[in-house]
Amino acid sequence: MNNTPEQRPYYDDEISLVDLAATFIRRRRIFYAVFVLVTLAGLAYALLAAEKYQFSTLIQVAEKNPGRYLEAPESTIATLENRWLSEQQTLFRAETDRSLPFDVTFSNPENTGLIRFVSEAAEESESEVEQVHKALIEKIEQRQNALVERERKSIQRRIESVTRSIETLQGGTDTGAAIAEAFERKVELESDLESLKSPEVLVVSRQSADKTGPARTLIVALAIMLGGMAGIFLAFFAQFAASVRSHLADGSTE
Repeated sequence: MNNTPEQRPYYDDEISLVDLAATFIRRRRIFYAVFVLVTLAGLAYALLAAEKYQFSTLIQVAEKNPGRYLEAPESTIATLENRWLSEQQTLFRAETDRSLPFDVTFSNPENTGLIRFVSEAAEESESEVEQVHKALIEKIEQRQNALVERERKSIQRRIESVTRSIETLQGGTDTGAAIAEAFERKVELESDLESLKSPEVLVVSRQSADKTGPARTLIVALAIMLGGMAGIFLAFFAQFAASVRSHLADGSTE
């Protein structure tokens, strides 16, 4: 019986932790250079990047009566996103020869007739944000007020029609029930007319108290981590490239 311990096969291409450490030490200057460059770039970005704030606008759409809207807020938002905002972006480019330096997002808080605009921008862009938000508000008001006026005229025509019917019925006989029903219908229409509510602007481009975006310390921390990872990768890649060149050089001399 052979008690000789089993020998593990050895492969020439195996790399030990000692080899890895030696490679890293040999190429440490590459690591230092990459680490310092990336960290300094992150620090510069953190110091020089403009601080951004959130600017919010809030508008209540026109209502027939509480909870019933002349146009669903979702439909208005679709028009904002696909038409009116694009028009403002085109107009801004035509006037300034540059793209709009911020985005505008729209939302409708659940179970409300509110439309909310939100833009994240640097403080020096406050006037531009306000200008764009006001232009979009104007578009909404024009559309909503036209819907209100159309609905008001429609209700008034129906009230006039019911009034004429009442006058006609009052000259007849056995028309008491019909007159009472007509009066009830007239009261309902007058109530609908009084319930009509035009759009209302609640807030225009209000700046948030707190800054948005990642904190400067977080940016620097991420830059340090990225610099370390990139430095290690490039150090080993440089060693790999040197080994490939050496192998090719040895092969060409055979």
